[in-house]
Amino acid sequence: MTSESNSLSRWQQDRRAFIEHRVFWRGRVGLADLMDVMGLSRAQASKDLNSYINDHPEHIIYDKTAKTYVLGPKFEEHYTALDPSEYLDDLLSISRGGSVPAADWIVYQPDILATTVPGRGLSALTLRNVLLACEQRKELQISYQSMSSPDPENRVIIPHALAHDGFRWHARALCSKDQVFKDFVLGRILKSALGEQSDVDAGTDEDWHQTITLKIAPHPGLSENQRRIVELDYAMNDGAAELSVRKCLLFYNLKRLGLDVDPSIRAPQDQHIVLINDGEVRAALERGRR
Repeated sequence: MTSESNSLSRWQQDRRAFIEHRVFWRGRVGLADLMDVMGLSRAQASKDLNSYINDHPEHIIYDKTAKTYVLGPKFEEHYTALDPSEYLDDLLSISRGGSVPAADWIVYQPDILATTVPGRGLSALTLRNVLLACEQRKELQISYQSMSSPDPENRVIIPHALAHDGFRWHARALCSKDQVFKDFVLGRILKSALGEQSDVDAGTDEDWHQTITLKIAPHPGLSENQRRIVELDYAMNDGAAELSVRKCLLFYNLKRLGLDVDPSIRAPQDQHIVLINDGEVRAALERGRR
């Protein structure tokens, strides 16, 4: 937010944020928009629009033909972040019937298709117990079916956080048996019960707190025009981008980016990016597996 907002009440800032949001994404904003969405009287809506124009001349202007306010030549946001990724996330959530803050700010909802992700067999009781164990710093006694063992095992874990890998939810916890912090897939916890108070310090989970930087660039096998579009697609600067990820999620991040295998295995048109600091990242990944 800009310095102009400091002298405004929270309600005034909200109304100005709405004006910017509506006029940018919808292309126009009028008295009726403020009256319907913000619950203002016609007089107050007019006052708010005129006040905004007075503080930010030519950011929005009145179109006499359309009889509404439209983007002006000097428009820029002051009271809201016009983030395209956030807006797309909101559109996707609304299309799925989800609850989105200020959903009534969005007028047009296009048809949206997204890949179908299998449902996860999560137990409400399991999630409740994991959350309580995190909050109350307690041990959690679980029956867990890992993919490295043919049968479920009884374990005691001390969870301190949740992690999502893009498909599954995990409890980040200290495993009492192995005395290391691990990820436990919530759907693989068959039974759970709260245990004794724990004095385990979550601050000692180094892989949770440590970050690794992934330096990515367009695949060198792409044409110049293809590399340029990849740079735009990944918001690269000077032909590269840096992504900071938590070490405990490093493997999952590499997998989602298609960087979990040697890029030479796939054609450049299928594997658009490569790791510039591949050796450094692989070394960090191996250290995390020990």
